Amino acid sequence: MDRIVVNGPCCLNGEVEITGGKNAIVAILPAAMLVDGVCRIENVPDISDVECIISILKAMGAKVERVESGTVEVDCSHVTSTEVPYEYARKFRASYYFLGALLGRFGKATVAMPGGCHLGARPMDQHIKAFEQLGAQVEVARGDVICRAKRLTGADIYLDMVSVGATINAMLAATKAEGLTVIENVAKEPHIVDVANFLNSMGANIRGAGTDVIKVQGVGALRGGSYAVIPDQIEAGTYMAAAAATGGKVLVKNVIPKHMECITAKLEEMGVSVTEFDDSILIDGTASLKKTNIKTMPYPGFPTDMQPQMATVMLRAEGTSKINEGVWDSRFKYTEELIRMGADISVSGKVATITGGKELLGAPVRACDLRAGAAMVIAGLMAKGTTTIEDIDHIRRGYERIVEKFQGLGADITLIKG
Repeated sequence: MDRIVVNGPCCLNGEVEITGGKNAIVAILPAAMLVDGVCRIENVPDISDVECIISILKAMGAKVERVESGTVEVDCSHVTSTEVPYEYARKFRASYYFLGALLGRFGKATVAMPGGCHLGARPMDQHIKAFEQLGAQVEVARGDVICRAKRLTGADIYLDMVSVGATINAMLAATKAEGLTVIENVAKEPHIVDVANFLNSMGANIRGAGTDVIKVQGVGALRGGSYAVIPDQIEAGTYMAAAAATGGKVLVKNVIPKHMECITAKLEEMGVSVTEFDDSILIDGTASLKKTNIKTMPYPGFPTDMQPQMATVMLRAEGTSKINEGVWDSRFKYTEELIRMGADISVSGKVATITGGKELLGAPVRACDLRAGAAMVIAGLMAKGTTTIEDIDHIRRGYERIVEKFQGLGADITLIKG
């Protein structure tokens, strides 16, 4: 079993380059199913979730080629299958984007209930509601979501709760539907805008992504083209948090500073110096840090995917900080691993209370999920002694070359195979 070994403490310094957005590409690749032609997609991160989607596309008859580092060409012109193989779908949550894409193209789709990190219930009710309002019949049988439609017709869709997945799936299904679809109470995350921009660059007619209402005028066909994925907001935030947690100074390159504002504001509130440039952010965490409180919320609020990493920053701050998890029911499992390292954390329901200023000691820990795994790496960089992190397949799902990137910032970190 592969593991990551970190020898700390460490003060990170230097520059790090951010790759394409994981949460964007895992929707853009399935969206290529709607395109009759070759999609050239640039700034594609080299992560295991992408490899899994590529495997799905190939298994369904698509031609997928990595033409150079970070660039993939996808041709779904000859795809005939409308069923995503179970062995792939169960591995990650974003497999459900094939529902909207396949339904939009073929009028039918079968995808197993999604897997991925265990953060609480992942209900599909809003996805199903959107599909049904567009004219599809949906049933859940033997663990599969099965969608069929003789014809998809534009409709008014109101999501009962803000859902990133349902927002994107509704857009995908409506892209080639007949007439106008109006989707209200939608999520506004940057990767939703990126998916809409990708589809528009291929000939779709989607307006309002990033606002409360998205309007999709159905089109007859999408053509091929080229598109570059936006930088990864959460990867950038992870290295920003790591610089702050270790008292380091790091230039985070290839970012969109506006996407980082919710994270930047909290770091500055804690006493971190943040300097924004056109496409980079300089983090100076050398000063003492102050306590803070965070409540995770849909964008533009503080992202739930940055919650574990920020918990490590709070461990360095003087005083008692609180995290209120406003998105998932079960996202504090990682705190048990931090407590093994000497952290003072108590959890009650959706609230974690973190008392900082105490020395962490290296220990064997595990990555409970993707973002928790990143938090374990940061904690290892902060701790005195050796930290061994197991279950690192979670980390590989969303971070490209994380060991090499931290090594480039001066960390004593190693990937141990076997």
